[in-house]
Amino acid sequence: MSLDGISMHPLSIELDRAIAGGRIDKINQPNKQSIIMALRMPGKNIMLHISINPQNPAMHIVDKAPENPPEPPMFCMVLRKHLETGRIASVRQYGLDRLLIVDIDFLAAGGQIITKSLMVELMGKYSNIILVQDGMIIDSLRKVGANSSRIRTILPGDKYILPPQQNKLNLLEVPIPDIISALQTKTELKLSKAILDTCLGFGPVTAKETAFGAGLPNNIPVAELNPGDWQSLADSLAEIKESFQEPCGLASIVVDKNNKLLASASFPLHYFTEENTLTFDTISAMLSKASDLVGSYQVPDQDRFKKLVKNELHRAQNKVQKLKDDIAAADNAEDYRIKADNLMTYQYQFKDRQDAEIKVPNIYDEAGCEITIVMDQRLSIVENIQAYYKKYDKLKRGKVLLEQQLQHCLEEIDYLASIEASLESSSKLAEINEIKAELIASGILREKPKKHAAEKQSQPFKFTAPDGSTILVGKNNYQNDRLTFKIANPNDIWFHTQNIPGSHVILRCDGQEPDEDTILLASYLAVHFSQAKGSSKVPVDYTKAKFVKKPSGAKPGFVIFTNQTTLYVTPEQEILQPILLQSI
Repeated sequence: MSLDGISMHPLSIELDRAIAGGRIDKINQPNKQSIIMALRMPGKNIMLHISINPQNPAMHIVDKAPENPPEPPMFCMVLRKHLETGRIASVRQYGLDRLLIVDIDFLAAGGQIITKSLMVELMGKYSNIILVQDGMIIDSLRKVGANSSRIRTILPGDKYILPPQQNKLNLLEVPIPDIISALQTKTELKLSKAILDTCLGFGPVTAKETAFGAGLPNNIPVAELNPGDWQSLADSLAEIKESFQEPCGLASIVVDKNNKLLASASFPLHYFTEENTLTFDTISAMLSKASDLVGSYQVPDQDRFKKLVKNELHRAQNKVQKLKDDIAAADNAEDYRIKADNLMTYQYQFKDRQDAEIKVPNIYDEAGCEITIVMDQRLSIVENIQAYYKKYDKLKRGKVLLEQQLQHCLEEIDYLASIEASLESSSKLAEINEIKAELIASGILREKPKKHAAEKQSQPFKFTAPDGSTILVGKNNYQNDRLTFKIANPNDIWFHTQNIPGSHVILRCDGQEPDEDTILLASYLAVHFSQAKGSSKVPVDYTKAKFVKKPSGAKPGFVIFTNQTTLYVTPEQEILQPILLQSI
């Protein structure tokens, strides 16, 4: 849900005023999709965040930088080499395109000033950060070769080619009557589509807001507009134009009842009449909130571990099916013994290596029905008898082993599912590192643990219920164990979804008996932080923490418990959402 080109115009003005003249002190790359530039300004420090996450590409000022990996990625090292100690000369926009250019000046030998530029292309899935000097690409966050694009490659040493300009009218430069005249020619289109086709830099959000400001449906055919409608549309365009000239201080985002981001703009939005609209003093503050809502920040290795666990789950599930098939075959072992016994009884009626199969009355059938016995003509009759008995013995012995393997495999699936749920709940580097250590310890991840300086232990989610009670939620298996057996007091209440992988939840009691609403809220959180998230009538077990035990040798996060009570709950979002916002 990125800003459109015309909304980026006041953003470029805002950023230019905020960081021009700043000295680049440090550059970090928290993940593969973003960089953080620490800028030193007179009397203060500023952090500039640039993200090419396709869900919400953005460039804005942040108050707090995300955590950084222990080792900087290659692109980060290139930027440090070329840009650190440089000064921001300007932040500008290319036309009304979704391209912001950060010019950075350096003092070279002989007092000569050289300029390098960061080309920040915020274009959805095509977003990129490109370092350019004298029109040539030094490096880029995303490399685009000839196999990916035959029109525009982005590789070190290539000439940087600006995106082609669109044949549309610039609202900030072209008189509004000219734009209205152009719109009047598009009689075959709906109004919002006609605005998109006519106005440079307009996205769907701005086009719909323009139509709404004119009091017109965005899907009304252009051919149906009357002179009064055109005048209203001209007035709406004039109002939009005024908003874009300068940062307006009323940047806004729109979210639905589930806090899902629906739209963002650098001006007030009115056409969402039933959803919640939030306004901000600066566009940077709005973009920071939007990034939080869509989860733009991805912890390093989180995606890699998700794919690894998903592949391991798929492999284990396939193995379960194969083991079940083998057990089903083993269940038929008795057939081999019956055939061997019958062959032993009637062996003297047949000659060696003569018949491919024989039919004899089944000695175990009271009615004397015939049984067909397939013979291996390479073997004598006695050898066929021995082969059937051997097959019977092997299947009987194998069934026990197969059932043990099946049980182990089902436990492995539960364990992998718990790690998968942990990865969804984790948002900090320390939490991902704990999961990494767990994956290595369990043999799922075949890497040697790297030695780093002692890291601060990750902490569980902490929520405050309406009655003031504290509810703690574990984010991974190691944290679940610490929460249940080290942090929780014996009389605190422990929650977990029944037979469903998820987080351990602890309701602090402080010697008091919690009320029913707080118990229900804790059960909602247990469902939300489990694989049953979004389901209804989910069974949640709860008991006092002193009744939860960890079996000797059990894997992280696995426990046994007694004296439990079971609730079947369907989380109510209007109750749960305000509590979840405490973690943002």
